[in-house]
Amino acid sequence: MLITPINILALVFAYLIGSIPTSVWLGKYYYGIDLREHGSGNAGATNTFRVFGKKMGIAVLIIDVLKGWIAVKLFYVLYESGQNLEELFNLKIRLGICALLGHVFPIYVGFKGGKGVATLLGIVLALNHQAALASIALFLIVLIITGYVSLSSILAGIFFPVVVMVIFKTSQPDMVIFSLMISVAVIITHQKNIERLFSKKESRVNLLKGKKNKLDDKEEEVEVKNKIEIRQKD
Repeated sequence: MLITPINILALVFAYLIGSIPTSVWLGKYYYGIDLREHGSGNAGATNTFRVFGKKMGIAVLIIDVLKGWIAVKLFYVLYESGQNLEELFNLKIRLGICALLGHVFPIYVGFKGGKGVATLLGIVLALNHQAALASIALFLIVLIITGYVSLSSILAGIFFPVVVMVIFKTSQPDMVIFSLMISVAVIITHQKNIERLFSKKESRVNLLKGKKNKLDDKEEEVEVKNKIEIRQKD
Protein backbone atom coordinates (compact mmCIF):
# COMPACT_ATOMS: atom_id res chain seq x y z
CA MET A 1 0.00 0.00 0.00
CA LEU A 2 1.26 3.44 -0.89
CA ILE A 3 1.94 5.52 2.22
CA THR A 4 0.43 8.93 1.50
CA PRO A 5 -1.09 11.54 3.84
CA ILE A 6 -4.57 10.79 2.43
CA ASN A 7 -4.20 7.05 3.01
CA ILE A 8 -2.96 7.61 6.56
CA LEU A 9 -5.90 9.90 7.29
CA ALA A 10 -8.26 7.27 5.87
CA LEU A 11 -6.77 4.58 8.16
CA VAL A 12 -7.15 6.86 11.18
CA PHE A 13 -10.73 7.67 10.18
CA ALA A 14 -11.48 3.95 9.79
CA TYR A 15 -10.18 3.38 13.33
CA LEU A 16 -12.37 6.22 14.65
CA ILE A 17 -15.42 4.74 12.92
CA GLY A 18 -14.69 1.34 14.43
CA SER A 19 -14.18 2.96 17.84
CA ILE A 20 -17.80 4.13 18.06
CA PRO A 21 -18.92 2.22 21.21
CA THR A 22 -22.48 1.58 20.10
CA SER A 23 -23.63 -0.59 23.00
CA VAL A 24 -21.94 1.55 25.66
CA TRP A 25 -23.34 4.85 24.41
CA LEU A 26 -26.85 3.51 23.80
CA GLY A 27 -26.90 1.78 27.18
CA LYS A 28 -25.85 4.96 28.98
CA TYR A 29 -28.18 7.18 26.96
CA TYR A 30 -31.35 5.11 27.34
CA TYR A 31 -30.79 3.36 30.66
CA GLY A 32 -27.89 5.11 32.41
CA ILE A 33 -26.03 1.78 32.47
CA ASP A 34 -22.54 0.87 31.28
CA LEU A 35 -23.03 -2.48 29.55
CA ARG A 36 -19.46 -3.49 30.40
CA GLU A 37 -20.41 -3.65 34.09
CA HIS A 38 -23.10 -6.28 33.53
CA GLY A 39 -23.64 -9.66 31.94
CA SER A 40 -20.43 -11.01 30.44
CA GLY A 41 -18.77 -7.58 30.69
CA ASN A 42 -18.38 -7.47 26.92
CA ALA A 43 -19.42 -4.40 24.91
CA GLY A 44 -20.77 -6.40 21.99
CA ALA A 45 -24.16 -7.22 20.49
CA THR A 46 -24.48 -10.58 22.27
CA ASN A 47 -24.17 -9.04 25.73
CA THR A 48 -26.51 -6.26 24.64
CA PHE A 49 -29.17 -8.87 23.83
CA ARG A 50 -28.50 -10.48 27.21
CA VAL A 51 -28.72 -7.32 29.31
CA PHE A 52 -30.96 -4.89 27.38
CA GLY A 53 -33.06 -7.25 25.27
CA LYS A 54 -33.86 -7.88 21.63
CA LYS A 55 -34.59 -4.37 20.31
CA MET A 56 -31.40 -2.84 21.66
CA GLY A 57 -29.42 -5.93 20.66
CA ILE A 58 -30.59 -5.74 17.04
CA ALA A 59 -29.80 -2.02 16.88
CA VAL A 60 -26.27 -2.56 18.21
CA LEU A 61 -25.71 -5.51 15.87
CA ILE A 62 -26.73 -3.53 12.77
CA ILE A 63 -24.66 -0.47 13.68
CA ASP A 64 -21.57 -2.53 14.54
CA VAL A 65 -21.81 -4.39 11.23
CA LEU A 66 -22.16 -1.08 9.39
CA LYS A 67 -19.02 0.27 11.11
CA GLY A 68 -16.89 -2.41 9.45
CA TRP A 69 -18.66 -2.12 6.09
CA ILE A 70 -18.39 1.67 5.94
CA ALA A 71 -14.71 1.63 6.96
CA VAL A 72 -13.83 -0.64 4.03
CA LYS A 73 -15.94 1.44 1.65
CA LEU A 74 -13.73 4.45 2.42
CA PHE A 75 -11.66 2.84 -0.31
CA TYR A 76 -13.94 4.42 -2.92
CA VAL A 77 -13.07 7.90 -1.61
CA LEU A 78 -9.40 7.14 -2.30
CA TYR A 79 -9.84 5.28 -5.58
CA GLU A 80 -8.31 6.72 -8.70
CA SER A 81 -8.45 5.14 -12.13
CA GLY A 82 -5.23 3.52 -13.23
CA GLN A 83 -4.13 2.51 -9.73
CA ASN A 84 -2.79 -0.98 -9.07
CA LEU A 85 -5.78 -3.19 -8.21
CA GLU A 86 -3.81 -5.36 -5.79
CA GLU A 87 -2.63 -2.32 -3.86
CA LEU A 88 -6.18 -1.02 -3.70
CA PHE A 89 -7.45 -4.34 -2.37
CA ASN A 90 -4.70 -4.32 0.25
CA LEU A 91 -5.87 -0.85 1.27
CA LYS A 92 -9.39 -2.21 1.75
CA ILE A 93 -8.06 -4.88 4.11
CA ARG A 94 -6.04 -2.36 6.11
CA LEU A 95 -9.04 -0.08 6.44
CA GLY A 96 -11.02 -3.03 7.77
CA ILE A 97 -8.28 -3.99 10.24
CA CYS A 98 -8.18 -0.41 11.57
CA ALA A 99 -11.96 -0.47 12.10
CA LEU A 100 -11.69 -3.81 13.90
CA LEU A 101 -8.94 -2.47 16.17
CA GLY A 102 -11.15 0.51 16.87
CA HIS A 103 -14.04 -1.72 17.97
CA VAL A 104 -11.86 -3.86 20.23
CA PHE A 105 -9.85 -0.88 21.57
CA PRO A 106 -12.19 2.14 21.27
CA ILE A 107 -10.50 5.45 22.00
CA TYR A 108 -13.77 7.05 23.17
CA VAL A 109 -14.34 4.79 26.20
CA GLY A 110 -10.95 3.86 27.61
CA PHE A 111 -9.93 1.31 24.96
CA LYS A 112 -12.25 -1.36 26.41
CA GLY A 113 -14.56 -2.57 23.67
CA GLY A 114 -16.13 -5.73 22.30
CA LYS A 115 -14.76 -8.82 20.60
CA GLY A 116 -15.39 -7.40 17.15
CA VAL A 117 -17.44 -10.22 15.61
CA ALA A 118 -20.21 -7.94 14.27
CA THR A 119 -17.73 -5.36 12.96
CA LEU A 120 -15.69 -8.16 11.43
CA LEU A 121 -18.83 -9.36 9.69
CA GLY A 122 -19.27 -5.94 8.10
CA ILE A 123 -15.64 -5.99 6.98
CA VAL A 124 -15.83 -9.40 5.28
CA LEU A 125 -19.17 -8.51 3.68
CA ALA A 126 -17.45 -5.52 2.08
CA LEU A 127 -14.40 -7.57 1.02
CA ASN A 128 -16.00 -10.82 -0.15
CA HIS A 129 -19.74 -10.99 0.40
CA GLN A 130 -20.09 -14.52 -0.99
CA ALA A 131 -17.61 -16.02 1.48
CA ALA A 132 -19.15 -13.92 4.24
CA LEU A 133 -22.66 -15.19 3.48
CA ALA A 134 -21.42 -18.80 3.55
CA SER A 135 -19.94 -18.22 7.01
CA ILE A 136 -23.15 -16.50 8.16
CA ALA A 137 -25.13 -19.54 7.02
CA LEU A 138 -22.92 -21.82 9.12
CA PHE A 139 -23.22 -19.41 12.07
CA LEU A 140 -27.02 -19.54 11.93
CA ILE A 141 -27.14 -23.33 11.55
CA VAL A 142 -24.88 -23.88 14.57
CA LEU A 143 -26.76 -21.25 16.60
CA ILE A 144 -30.16 -22.81 15.89
CA ILE A 145 -28.89 -26.30 16.73
CA THR A 146 -26.82 -25.48 19.84
CA GLY A 147 -28.01 -22.08 21.07
CA TYR A 148 -24.41 -20.99 21.65
CA VAL A 149 -23.50 -17.65 20.06
CA SER A 150 -19.83 -18.10 20.98
CA LEU A 151 -19.55 -21.56 19.41
CA SER A 152 -21.34 -20.31 16.29
CA SER A 153 -18.92 -17.37 16.00
CA ILE A 154 -15.84 -19.57 16.49
CA LEU A 155 -16.89 -22.14 13.89
CA ALA A 156 -17.93 -19.44 11.40
CA GLY A 157 -14.54 -17.74 11.87
CA ILE A 158 -12.68 -20.99 11.29
CA PHE A 159 -14.85 -21.76 8.27
CA PHE A 160 -14.22 -18.40 6.59
CA PRO A 161 -10.64 -19.08 5.34
CA VAL A 162 -11.79 -22.50 4.12
CA VAL A 163 -14.47 -20.82 2.01
CA VAL A 164 -12.02 -18.20 0.75
CA MET A 165 -9.23 -20.63 -0.21
CA VAL A 166 -11.01 -23.89 -1.05
CA ILE A 167 -14.47 -22.99 -2.32
CA PHE A 168 -13.81 -19.65 -4.03
CA LYS A 169 -10.09 -20.28 -4.64
CA THR A 170 -9.13 -16.68 -3.86
CA SER A 171 -5.72 -15.82 -5.30
CA GLN A 172 -4.98 -12.54 -3.48
CA PRO A 173 -2.27 -13.31 -0.88
CA ASP A 174 -3.47 -10.56 1.47
CA MET A 175 -7.02 -11.91 1.45
CA VAL A 176 -5.78 -15.40 2.27
CA ILE A 177 -3.61 -14.09 5.11
CA PHE A 178 -6.45 -11.89 6.39
CA SER A 179 -8.90 -14.80 6.40
CA LEU A 180 -6.44 -16.90 8.44
CA MET A 181 -5.95 -13.99 10.83
CA ILE A 182 -9.71 -13.88 11.33
CA SER A 183 -9.74 -17.50 12.51
CA VAL A 184 -6.89 -16.91 14.93
CA ALA A 185 -8.39 -13.65 16.23
CA VAL A 186 -11.83 -15.19 16.81
CA ILE A 187 -10.32 -18.08 18.78
CA ILE A 188 -8.13 -15.76 20.89
CA THR A 189 -10.96 -13.36 21.73
CA HIS A 190 -13.26 -16.26 22.69
CA GLN A 191 -10.88 -18.09 25.04
CA LYS A 192 -13.09 -17.54 28.09
CA ASN A 193 -16.11 -18.70 26.10
CA ILE A 194 -14.23 -21.84 25.06
CA GLU A 195 -13.44 -22.56 28.71
CA ARG A 196 -17.10 -22.11 29.64
CA LEU A 197 -18.18 -24.34 26.74
CA PHE A 198 -15.95 -27.16 27.98
CA SER A 199 -17.15 -26.69 31.55
CA LYS A 200 -20.77 -26.47 30.32
CA LYS A 201 -21.25 -23.04 31.90
CA GLU A 202 -21.73 -21.06 28.69
CA SER A 203 -25.13 -19.37 28.38
CA ARG A 204 -27.46 -20.05 25.47
CA VAL A 205 -30.01 -18.13 23.44
CA ASN A 206 -33.22 -19.54 22.04
CA LEU A 207 -33.96 -18.06 18.62
CA LEU A 208 -36.95 -20.26 17.93
CA LYS A 209 -38.85 -19.16 21.04
CA GLY A 210 -37.48 -15.64 20.90
CA LYS A 211 -36.68 -15.61 24.61
CA LYS A 212 -34.21 -13.20 26.09
CA ASN A 213 -31.12 -14.98 27.31
CA LYS A 214 -30.92 -15.09 31.11
CA LEU A 215 -27.97 -13.77 33.06
CA ASP A 216 -26.05 -16.30 35.09
CA ASP A 217 -26.18 -13.94 38.09
CA LYS A 218 -29.86 -13.59 39.05
CA GLU A 219 -29.26 -10.75 41.49
CA GLU A 220 -27.51 -8.77 38.76
CA GLU A 221 -30.40 -9.42 36.38
CA VAL A 222 -32.88 -7.99 38.89
CA GLU A 223 -30.60 -4.99 39.49
CA VAL A 224 -30.32 -4.20 35.79
CA LYS A 225 -34.06 -4.58 35.24
CA ASN A 226 -34.77 -2.22 38.15
CA LYS A 227 -32.38 0.39 36.74
CA ILE A 228 -33.99 0.14 33.31
CA GLU A 229 -37.52 0.44 34.74
CA ILE A 230 -36.54 3.50 36.81
CA ARG A 231 -34.94 5.15 33.78
CA GLN A 232 -37.98 4.44 31.61
CA LYS A 233 -40.30 6.02 34.21
CA ASP A 234 -38.13 9.14 34.28
